Amino acid sequence: MNISALLDDKIFIAIFSAIGGVIVVIITQYLLNKRGLFSYNVTHSRVGISADDVAYGSVKVTWNDNPIAHLYLSTIVLVNKCMKDYDSVEVQVFTNNTNLLTETTSIIGTPKIIHLTEGYKEKLIVPEDSEPTEAQSQIYYRQRDYIVPTMNRGQTIQFQYLNSAHSEEQPAIYLDILHKGVVCKYQNPEIQIFGVSQTKAACVGTIVCLITVTIIIFYIEDITQAALFSFFLGLLAVIPGAYIIKLYHMLHKLLAD
Repeated sequence: MNISALLDDKIFIAIFSAIGGVIVVIITQYLLNKRGLFSYNVTHSRVGISADDVAYGSVKVTWNDNPIAHLYLSTIVLVNKCMKDYDSVEVQVFTNNTNLLTETTSIIGTPKIIHLTEGYKEKLIVPEDSEPTEAQSQIYYRQRDYIVPTMNRGQTIQFQYLNSAHSEEQPAIYLDILHKGVVCKYQNPEIQIFGVSQTKAACVGTIVCLITVTIIIFYIEDITQAALFSFFLGLLAVIPGAYIIKLYHMLHKLLAD
């Protein structure tokens, strides 16, 4: 039986359509039930260090008149990388080798900030004429709990902490998401070009260059022109790759909305 006969066979068409429908349903259910991915990265910048040196003398770093041995500014960037929007997302920041001091939060691209949860603030309430307990101090210096009213797809949130490391070891600050259907993973910061990953842009650009060079071979007869054009195309491959990825993200966002 040839292809034309198969296409005219109503039973074949019905079976093929049913199988296609099942595959579409399975893929749709997989996408709908897939856990949302939030990723974050952390960078640390040393602000100052207290030391007594023979050559440079005595250097003292203080915070609110309190001596600090190792002062850092740590920045956490959290991104919603899935195709869903989430409401009332609880974000927990914690550490075990540094003291979190002052902080700033922001939703990138907006003037809004992220607030602490009511439960967290209640734990830190100190009665009048009293001092914070040891437990309250531990909570304040080791942990922060926030509530994000709406975490839209592609949204980026930034947390910055002035913190005092316990030793010469670099601070270790972590982030976790407490929300049903969401998984949070740490990802190393990527070198970016035009706002996208340089590695991904290079890969996509290489594929574009291979396709373009193939076309050049067939349509440009002058070997010198073809070689020069291919050379400069390969040299700048990352640029078209970056713009193709940006276009993909733009279309992805439009289709997801």
